[in-house]
Amino acid sequence: MATVSVQNPATTATTRMLSLDVLRGVTIAFMIMVNNNGGHAWWPFEHADWNGWTPTDMVFPTFLFLVGVTIVFSTESRLKRGDSPGAIVPHILRRFLILFGLGLFLALFPVFHWSHLRVWGVLQRIALCYLVCNLLYLWTRQLANRVVLYAGLLVVLLAGYWALMRFVPVPGFGVPGRDIPFLDKDANIVAWLDRTMHIGRLYEHTRDPEGLLSTFPAIGTTLLGMLAALWLRTKQTVERKCLGLLVAGLVLILLGQLWHPWFPINKKLWTSSFVLFMGGCSTVLWALFIWLIEIKGWRRGWGFWLVFGMNAIASYVLSDLLVAPLWAIDVSPRVNLGGWIYARSFAHIQPPGFGSLLYSITFTLVCWLVMLVLYRKKIFIKV
Repeated sequence: MATVSVQNPATTATTRMLSLDVLRGVTIAFMIMVNNNGGHAWWPFEHADWNGWTPTDMVFPTFLFLVGVTIVFSTESRLKRGDSPGAIVPHILRRFLILFGLGLFLALFPVFHWSHLRVWGVLQRIALCYLVCNLLYLWTRQLANRVVLYAGLLVVLLAGYWALMRFVPVPGFGVPGRDIPFLDKDANIVAWLDRTMHIGRLYEHTRDPEGLLSTFPAIGTTLLGMLAALWLRTKQTVERKCLGLLVAGLVLILLGQLWHPWFPINKKLWTSSFVLFMGGCSTVLWALFIWLIEIKGWRRGWGFWLVFGMNAIASYVLSDLLVAPLWAIDVSPRVNLGGWIYARSFAHIQPPGFGSLLYSITFTLVCWLVMLVLYRKKIFIKV
């Protein structure tokens, strides 16, 4: 079950790492915005069609990076309170099942027809990455060389995924780079497996950007967050920690760019270069917020973002619950309610991208107002 905790937001923000909650809130806000743009967004608010990236492509990997950070902080907090590892495992499994189940529910809502079932999705990927990485951390937390272990596992995941994509023949198509173009949209091993498994609806019909195989490098993104959190838990000064994150982030960005010509940055396949590049961007972003909040002491004025950041999963679920009926309810034979609202209120605004941006902001503000009620009542829903 999901649990509801009643806390003092001000107290919570000071005892927790405020920069983490703020960055999580920024990430969720932009996740809601880019998922609900009316369909006419400017390119920064759209995902890259295939190879390459846009600012929008930073959103999901940043959230997974923060999942990795939270795994370390929350697990250590529970152990410090006296919980045994054996008592934490059921909590991990329960949270995995709830997150995965919520993803399935949202895929069916509001029609609840099995043809709408999408087994793979955003919450399902979060659930899988959370499960694997949290169990890994719990089982290895007493190892002195766990940083080396996690870094080695990251290398294996990224190198193995590249080798799989590059050298394994795609049934019915051939060897990538020889018989078919490397990273062809449909003739790649990831898309082939999505279609072959015949499990639920695929988001892009012939493939799914959150499919099973590409979840493995996404685990690598979460591992990067765990490594960053372990660095933050060292006895270095906060200034040195911030500098270390900044340098590490810039190195990851460089490595991702260097790998790009041979294994292109691609969000829909979650390529290894994408993991490195976006992991670097997330690390640099967190370093920036640590510098602003923890070092410079700018601890006021973040309330808007904390409303989302303190209720992150609930905010995302709410946005899906609000938007699904808009596109499922028809107001005329060819126009649904969401399209009608956009056409009547935003479509006439020029340029079209600006109208789309205003639609995104309006929808996000509606979600924020709902979550503000919970925030002011000191209600924080923990899955």
